[in-house]
Amino acid sequence: MTGSVASADELARQEAAYLAIEPKLGAALEANRPDSTTEHVSIALPSYSVSETILSHYGDRIPSLEHRYLASLLMPSRIPAVSIVYISTRRPDQAAIDYYPGLLSPERRARTEGRYRIIEWNDGTPRSVAARLVSRPDLIANLRAHIGDRPALIEPWNVTEAEVALAVALGVPINGTRPELRSIGFKGNGRRLFAAAGVPTPLGREDVRTTDDVIGAILAIRAEHPSAPGVVIKHDDSGAGDGNVVIDLAPLADAADEIAWLRERVDGLPDWYRRDLELGGVVEERITGTRFTSPSVQADVLPSGEIRVLATHEQVLGGPDGQVYLGCRFPADPAYAAVLASHARAIGEQLAARGALGRFGVDFVAADDGSGTWTIQAIEVNLRKGGTTHPYMALRNLVPGRYEAEGGRWVADADGTTRSYSATDNLLDPAWQGLPVAEVIAAVTAAGIGFDYRTGTGVVLHMLSGLAIDGRMGLTAIAATPAEADALQEATRRAIDALV
Repeated sequence: MTGSVASADELARQEAAYLAIEPKLGAALEANRPDSTTEHVSIALPSYSVSETILSHYGDRIPSLEHRYLASLLMPSRIPAVSIVYISTRRPDQAAIDYYPGLLSPERRARTEGRYRIIEWNDGTPRSVAARLVSRPDLIANLRAHIGDRPALIEPWNVTEAEVALAVALGVPINGTRPELRSIGFKGNGRRLFAAAGVPTPLGREDVRTTDDVIGAILAIRAEHPSAPGVVIKHDDSGAGDGNVVIDLAPLADAADEIAWLRERVDGLPDWYRRDLELGGVVEERITGTRFTSPSVQADVLPSGEIRVLATHEQVLGGPDGQVYLGCRFPADPAYAAVLASHARAIGEQLAARGALGRFGVDFVAADDGSGTWTIQAIEVNLRKGGTTHPYMALRNLVPGRYEAEGGRWVADADGTTRSYSATDNLLDPAWQGLPVAEVIAAVTAAGIGFDYRTGTGVVLHMLSGLAIDGRMGLTAIAATPAEADALQEATRRAIDALV
């Protein structure tokens, strides 16, 4: 939890109060369907609730990360009975707010009018949206009055004690897993979950805390797979690759003393990394192949226990060791998309049995050794929304349709055609820093590559507030095929480059 730390008694009271609210979630989700005529409220809470260390790391980029979820303003065009409340630590540029409804047909755009409110609460502290909001009883009172007696739900990015405190103050349930269950998604517990679900996972060991633990885990992996090319050390409680370190084992073959060589590598890791490892971690074999990909699945656990697979993606990773999430492509390769969906359902059933609710994601590795057969292994479960959520949200709201898990494709309701997309949060050029949001939107539109409701294809921009910070923004390029989506992404870069 970010901000002030509540006592154990306060947390217990808060948990009990929330448990009395949570049963309302089923009715709110039932109202939040395209065919529903029940007036209801959906609170978009992109509250980046992480440690103050991570918040400080992202610094003034936090609002830009929150603004990825402005696509929620499009929801009333698909669900006319919904009222959207979008809450952020910084109000987006008005040009960005106006941009999203402008992507819709005139008829669908009219459905959004008067159907959303944007709330900004910027108190200058390094706290999440939820942690800031609970300290403002006047804003809470206004929100309660706005909701009235309508069904309502909170759609969070993740759920900590701060989100629960806000839910209790509003009397509104959260479509997410309660914080006391969050350790289910830790790396070690994820591996145990995969085993219980019968889903393959790489060779590895949980409950790793010390240098000797890491060395023991590596030796055990090599004993079972002597040709293992490397290992990944992961902090139990981490995400987006931030707690991952890769050790290449190829040089080990020339080492005079294997254990001494390994000890030097592990002891040479940064002090902060080894301190965090003392809280728990895992060591896994690093999977490689002639062909290698990092697919993922996004799914929901419904209050009924039903598991709904929403989408599969190919993740685009980068960073020094290829462990940092940069973007994604939808859908995942049809060669294994159905397998991913099947594994996600099995994992979701295990999550539901443990009390999880709402959105979850599962990251996989897929490798082909040249035989033409893919090996699929699960490596991580996330009990929250993630980097693939907002691109999926843009597609779902702009091209209403359904994901066919068996075929691994999105089918549009309007005409049965299919869609793909290529998305990134890291379209970056320092030369773009300070470009006006309105000019960037206009440049993409003038280039003829902006989203066109008549064709259901084109580029949807997000994170536009990042332009003022470091020249960084994001996009989702929607097209009929993956290749066309990639081409749209490159065309967007060229259109913006023309402004500088």
